[in-house]
Amino acid sequence: MTHADVAVIGGTGFYSFLDDSPDGVEEHVVETPYGAPSAPISVGTVAGRQVAFLPRHGRHHEHPPHRIPYRANLWALRSLGVRQVLAPCAVGGLREEVAPGDVVVPDQLVDRTTGRAGTFVETGAVHLPFADPYCAGVSAALLSAAPDARAGGAMVVIDGPRFSTRAESRHYAAQGWTLINMTGAPEAALARELRMCYASIALVTDMDAGAESGEGVGQEEVFALFRANLDRLKGVLAAAVAGLPDPEGCTCSSWADGIDLTYLRPGV
Repeated sequence: MTHADVAVIGGTGFYSFLDDSPDGVEEHVVETPYGAPSAPISVGTVAGRQVAFLPRHGRHHEHPPHRIPYRANLWALRSLGVRQVLAPCAVGGLREEVAPGDVVVPDQLVDRTTGRAGTFVETGAVHLPFADPYCAGVSAALLSAAPDARAGGAMVVIDGPRFSTRAESRHYAAQGWTLINMTGAPEAALARELRMCYASIALVTDMDAGAESGEGVGQEEVFALFRANLDRLKGVLAAAVAGLPDPEGCTCSSWADGIDLTYLRPGV
């Protein structure tokens, strides 16, 4: 099976990435102990590197946020050799320092999801250090590729698929959190458990219900703004791939040195 050392996980409206691969694109149906990933994984060349692409919601957005097979997705990417993951996503803005159309590379995550399988650990003592949920090296590459991006901010992740009430949105903003999203967890933690470097790049598609007057956020405006910025986001990701640091020795991997990762199996 083809090897890839970088992956892009596409979010809402982001269903392809490797159209300009000079060596063509190979598609892989990957089986995992956690079922099938969201879609077959495409592998092509970007900036001279082998890159895997996986649409988080599936090719036709068949997986809503609370039903995405997160464990299968990350396991499948790691089984292809992936060590660094770029994770674009659509987000709502919670505070006035961001606005629709802004790109943000968050540095913190707040998990408010429930009922999702959030870990590979099913036996033994494996406790993931997660104070800083995003890889500093991958985040720096994203920021270098997008000089107009905002650096930092906390992204709160909710279950969905409904949007927040106005009171919920105002509560999240009052905590000092900047962005709201439905898919950032448990994806980031699962990547870290598999010793992969992971960072998110978030496109603000709307201001959340409590951050503006009127009817609140709607699905069509989210999709429309993401579509309008898709080429911009793809350009940033391609430039970030070219600028990724060597992952060797990164704490995203070395945290597990000397620890028996009870969930690892041959080939991962």
